[in-house]
This record gives sequence, structure tokens and C-alpha cells, in this order.
Amino acid sequence: MTVALCTTSHSPLIGLHDPPPEVRAEVDGVLTRARAFVEKFDPQLVVVFAPDHYNGFLYDMMPPFCVGAAASSVGDYGLPAGPLDVDRNAAYAIAKHALAAGVDVAVSEDMQVDHGLVQPLTFLFGSLTAVPVVPVFINCVAEPLGPAVRARLLGTAVGEAVRGLDRRVLVVGSGGLSHDPPVPRLAEAPPEVVERLKRGRNPTREQRAQRESGTVAAAADFAQGEGPYRPLNPDWDDLVLRSLAAGDFGAVDGHDNDWFVTEAGHSAHEVRTWIAAYAALAAQGPYDVRSSYYRPIPEWFAGFATTTALPR
Repeated sequence: MTVALCTTSHSPLIGLHDPPPEVRAEVDGVLTRARAFVEKFDPQLVVVFAPDHYNGFLYDMMPPFCVGAAASSVGDYGLPAGPLDVDRNAAYAIAKHALAAGVDVAVSEDMQVDHGLVQPLTFLFGSLTAVPVVPVFINCVAEPLGPAVRARLLGTAVGEAVRGLDRRVLVVGSGGLSHDPPVPRLAEAPPEVVERLKRGRNPTREQRAQRESGTVAAAADFAQGEGPYRPLNPDWDDLVLRSLAAGDFGAVDGHDNDWFVTEAGHSAHEVRTWIAAYAALAAQGPYDVRSSYYRPIPEWFAGFATTTALPR
């Protein structure tokens, strides 16, 4: 059994509100090299730690963590829709080990996933079904949130579980880094949005298009320095990248939740997916980062980063 890692930012705005062509080409080159890294590793299973943006997980029942034993993509922002090739046996093995390790995970036999999980699959494999996967949802937007260190404990448990699978396993963390896009928050939302956050699963095509066009418009404002959004924070992003590369998890997950928001925006909590992925890799022993890319891209509302790593 061997484990490799790839972490990457995602953005629903890719292809809809792009940065200048030279920046887009630079990112495309980085993702192409990450894909080559993955192809060389040739994974037999991919475990994806990812958030959700009120598409599959809503306030009707919001777990902190959930392992998908079956899953399908909602197809938001023009991404592929349909079922993923989920390895149900591996999903249950991971869930059972996590529970035995004291990490409370839910299990879903009908998980819906959005761009947060689908984009890295398209970046690295070009489709939803190229390789068996286990989707692992981490709540990164719906308050109240547990402490970030819980994501590390989850990742460690998953890393221990995959050691027993006797397969080449790629762990993926999808999200971040610093960003503060217009994701609604329950405490501040008007009644109609509160209703959507509780029961808004499976919107109509028109409802989804309206929401997505609003995100594109907000990104246009943000790229021009307008709007009520926190700026990207390259210094904070650098701290995250350096700390995870060094295995210094406490430099990131040792802080309270307010620190993430103050330093890097409400959706900076998505770095929990990176923490979990690196913790899963660390469960195999010392590791080395093989590639690391970073650029703040306001057109995508993100401090955009991609890393790859292998056990030492």
C-alpha cells in the first residue's frame, strides 16, 4: 500500500470569470503537472476531502463529517452531473475505523456533491468515473463549526484506515485558501434564504442559474476591489502552505475559528480539507512536498494553490 497526496483550491468561477489569459495558462500548466503526478502514481482509490456549498448538505441535517458510500454530482456551474464510482466497501472500512478512533462521522448512501468535490476529479482525471473514489464531506461553511483540529483527527483516522486496504491510495484535499465569497450565513440571512439553507436541495434550473449568475457578478465586483468581501491574504496562505509542508499542523489548526475568518475570510475554513489530507499522508510517516504553487486570483475569489506530496 502506498499513499500520495494532491491538494488544490477549487473555484466555480473557472471558465466563467477567468483572470488574464497568461494567468489562466499558468494555472492550467500547474494542473497539468499535477495530473501527470497522479497518472504516474496510478491510484487504485481516491479519497477526496471536500466541502459543500449548501447543495448536498443543508441545515435539515448538517453533520461535521460524512463519508459517502454512494454519491452523485449535482452538476453546478456547468460541471458534469451524475453518479460517482464510489467504492462502497472502502467507504465503510474508512467510516468504521474513524468511529473506532473516536471521530464521529456520518455515513451517506445517497450523498450529493457539488463543485467542491467534482472540480478536483475533473482537474486530475477528466471525469467522475475514471477511478474508484470515497468522498469525505467536511463542513466548512455552516456554523457552528467544531475546532479545526478535528479535521486533523479525521484525516489521521482515514490515513490509518487506508493503510489496511493494500492499494495505491491518492488523498485529495479540495478548497481554500484565503477567500470570502458570497456564501450565505444562517444568522444573517433573510427568511427566504434561511428556508433555502434548510430545505433548498435540488433547485430548479432557473433557481440554480440565478444563484450562479450572482456569484459571477460578485466576483466581478471583487476583482475590481468592490463589494463587502474580505481581501485575499497571501501571507496567511503562505503560512498554511509552509506549515502543512513541514507537518506543523498546530500552526494552522491550533487557532480558534475566529482566527480563520479574521485572517482569511469565512470560506478560509475550507483549508480543513487540506489539513485532513495532509494528516492522512502523515499517518504513513514523514513526507515531502514534491510541488507547490500559489497565486492570489481575485477573479476566482481565491488564494489559489495546488500541492503534491509523497511519503519520504
